[in-house]
Amino acid sequence: MEEKRQRLVISLSALCLAVAVMSGFDYYVLALQWPGTVCRQTSHCCSSNGCCRSHPLKFFTIHGLWPQYSYGGWPSCCRPTTFDGNKVAANHPSYLQNGILISRLKTILEEYWPSLYCGSFSTCFGGKRPFWVHEWETHGTCGYPEIQDEYDYFSTALYLYSKYNVTKALKKAHIYPRGGRKYLVGHIVSAIEFSFGAMPSIVCKNGSVQELRLCFHKDYQPRDCLVEGENSVRRNHCPRYVTLPSYKPHAFGNSTEGISNQVNVEHQSYQ
Repeated sequence: MEEKRQRLVISLSALCLAVAVMSGFDYYVLALQWPGTVCRQTSHCCSSNGCCRSHPLKFFTIHGLWPQYSYGGWPSCCRPTTFDGNKVAANHPSYLQNGILISRLKTILEEYWPSLYCGSFSTCFGGKRPFWVHEWETHGTCGYPEIQDEYDYFSTALYLYSKYNVTKALKKAHIYPRGGRKYLVGHIVSAIEFSFGAMPSIVCKNGSVQELRLCFHKDYQPRDCLVEGENSVRRNHCPRYVTLPSYKPHAFGNSTEGISNQVNVEHQSYQ
């Protein structure tokens, strides 16, 4: 009897997983981080932390590409998988695909999609792995069939990041780090909407921009980041005026500070 019960549980789990994969998703969120806000929280450094580079990061970096549901929420951990680093690091012939030079993919990831924390991150199916693995397992596995594997996931995010350059768009509107200067949140939103034709979502921490999120249809065309049934962009904990702070890199050390904060930011209710 117990054996039949276990088989039933396993079968139901498999069925739920299959339904989750088949149900798909409705649109993408490209979540970008402002290093100045995140890196100010780092008191100790390590080699894997992008905040610890000799020169501070002065542009938005990628947090992740997240499939979302229109009615609210998001799928996660959709397919059991073993991260295949060869899909990212392999020496493919040098040719362009989606605007990304394949042989340089890993180098570009390290530059524009670094972890801004030390330590490892929880994975969907047990254990702790690097930041990229966490993002692929949690979100990338839910992009099927548009996203088939690790290469599709990372190159697609980099393509959108490059085509819709938030840092450049804000500079055109004279919004950039300048001695703690404060900017109207509405000015930031308007600058992005003017450049890309769609409104972003903004997440703040202690009066500073922590994340700026762009939304895309499944064909990768921009769409407004609107909350269902509302007429205004979602601004998580943002005052009327915000800053884009700078920071000073710290010397290397050993620290896991900030990991819990990273997870909390990623899993804030988006819709």
